[in-house]
Amino acid sequence: MIPSRARFTLLRFAFALSVVTYLDRVCIATAATSIREDLHLSAVQMGWIFSAFTLAYAIFEIPSGWLGDMIGPRKVLTRIVLWWSVFTVATGVAWNYASMLTFGFLFGAGEAGAFPNSSRSFSQWFPTKERGRAHGIIFMGTRPGGALAPPLAVALIAGIGWRRSFWVFGSLGVVWGALWWRWFRDDPAKHPAVNAEELRIIQEGISPQAKNRQIEWKALISANLLFVCLTYFAFGYGLYFYLTWLQTYLREARGFSAAQASLLASIVLFCGAMASIGGGFWTDSWVKRYGLRVGRCGVASGALIGSGLILAVAAVISNPLAAALLIAAAAGVADLSISSAWAICLDIGRESAGTVTGCMNTFANLGGAIAPVAMGYAVQWWGAWSITLLITAGI
Repeated sequence: MIPSRARFTLLRFAFALSVVTYLDRVCIATAATSIREDLHLSAVQMGWIFSAFTLAYAIFEIPSGWLGDMIGPRKVLTRIVLWWSVFTVATGVAWNYASMLTFGFLFGAGEAGAFPNSSRSFSQWFPTKERGRAHGIIFMGTRPGGALAPPLAVALIAGIGWRRSFWVFGSLGVVWGALWWRWFRDDPAKHPAVNAEELRIIQEGISPQAKNRQIEWKALISANLLFVCLTYFAFGYGLYFYLTWLQTYLREARGFSAAQASLLASIVLFCGAMASIGGGFWTDSWVKRYGLRVGRCGVASGALIGSGLILAVAAVISNPLAAALLIAAAAGVADLSISSAWAICLDIGRESAGTVTGCMNTFANLGGAIAPVAMGYAVQWWGAWSITLLITAGI
C-alpha cells in the first residue's frame, strides 16, 4: 500500500499560519511612523506599544501550550487565530496611546501559543525522524511573512491608509481558522485522509499517550530547561529589533527612504527564511554525526555567538549599505538556531511538548517585550542607535 501524505497537508497549514502570524506582527512596525504621526506618540510610547504585544504573548504562552496538551491543538489554534484576527482589525480603529496599548496587549494574548500548538500537532502527526525538518519549514515561513509585510504594508498604507491596512491583514486569519477547523483532527488515526500505511509511519517512535494526562512539572522544571529558555531569551531579544525598530533605524540612523527601508527589512527576513530551513538540516546532520548535545547545543550556541559578532560590526561600520547587509547576515545566522531549540523541546518534553515549547517561547517573548522599550530608552538617553545595536549584540 502506498502511504497517504496527509501529514504534509498539516505542514502546509502550519507554514501558512507562520506566514500570517508575522504578516500581522510586522505590519505594525511598518506603520509605526504613520501611527506616531497620527496619534502624536513618542519613541518611548511606541516602544511600549511594541512591548505590550510581546509581554502578553509571554504571559499567556505557557497556559496556551498547556491547553493544547490538555484539549488538543484543533480547538486551541482555532481560538488563537480568531482572537488575534479580531484585535488586528481593532488596531485599525485605535484613537490614542491607551487604546493602541490595550489592543496590542490583547492581540499578543490571543496569538500566544500559536507555535507551541503547531509543534504539539507535529508530535502527533510526524515521526521523530521528520520533526526537525518540519520545524525548520514552519519557521522558514515566519520570515517570508515578515518579509512580505513591509512592502505590502507600505503599498496598503499609501493606497488606503494605515488603519484599513490592519483590517486587510486581520481578515487573513479568519480564513485560515475556518479552513483549519474543517480539515484538522488531533488524532491522525481519525482523519479520513490518513491511510493505514501513513499511520504506521507516523507512529514510528511515538509512545502511546493517555488522554487528559497531568503535566509532570517536577520532571520538566530543571536546569536543562532553564538553559534552553535563556538561549531563546537571547534569540528573542535580537529578533524583536528586526521586527520592530529595524525600519526606523534604517531611516533615522542610516538615511534610507521608507521604500528603501522596507525593502532592506524584507531582505533581512528573507535571509532568516533560508537560514531557518538550513538550521533544521544542520542540527539533524550533527545529531547523527556527533550526538544530541553537540547537534542541538552546538548549533544554537555557534549561531548566536556568530550573530552577535556580526551585529557588533554592523553597529560601528560607517557605510549605510554595508551596515544593512551585515544586519541581514546577523539575522540569518541567528535563525540557524531556531530548529535546534525547538527540537530540544521535543527531545526533553515528549508528551508535554506543548507545555515545554510554551516555556521556552515565553522567555523569547520576555526578551522581545524588554527589547523595544529598552531600545526606545537607549535612543532617547544617548541619541545613538549604535549603542542600541551593541547592547543587542552583547546579549
